[in-house]
Amino acid sequence: MNNLTNFESVFEPALIKEMYESGEIKHFKEGDIIMDYGKYIRMMPLIINGTIKVYRMDENGKEILLYYLSSNESCSMAYSCCVEAKKSEVKAIAEDDVELLAIPHTKLDDWLCTYPTWKNYIMRSFNERFLELLKSIESIAFHKLDERLVAYLKEKQKLSGSSVIKTSHYIIADELATSRVVVSRLLKQLENDGKILLYRNEIKLMKGFN
Repeated sequence: MNNLTNFESVFEPALIKEMYESGEIKHFKEGDIIMDYGKYIRMMPLIINGTIKVYRMDENGKEILLYYLSSNESCSMAYSCCVEAKKSEVKAIAEDDVELLAIPHTKLDDWLCTYPTWKNYIMRSFNERFLELLKSIESIAFHKLDERLVAYLKEKQKLSGSSVIKTSHYIIADELATSRVVVSRLLKQLENDGKILLYRNEIKLMKGFN
């Protein structure tokens, strides 16, 4: 069993052994809901392969994309909900096929006290998510929508490792908290500028896209 090979350089052998013994390997297909609003979270997901996108809903029912999680990362909000035994305030969806290790909530505090590498990992995760949230707030508050769209496409390219992004105008609009009409107009302008090519549910980023 070698699912946790990538983590062997992160955690001490004794912790890796406990992860195999206590955790459960789970698989999710693209679009599957991994965590949902108002549900109690009994496990902390440690991502082995794939990408997860995490959303937050406002009081009017409007969702906004908070951040992405990929291989070797985990959700700090899931950790917080597990430890405090409270309902989830976020929704996590599989961006593509995802393999993760579900760590039972009963182990989280024990490992924090027992394994220094686990404590470092959790603290680093909280710091990274905090910085990503600050980046999102800064983007919404200070950047124009066309700049946010370009940054969004770059992030998609980085996560997928491909210049061809499989998504729809509606999904982009939803994740940027704007309208499909506005997104379609901005994408068309990028195409007219020779920066992208638009296909049905696909966007190809041209060489030198910026």
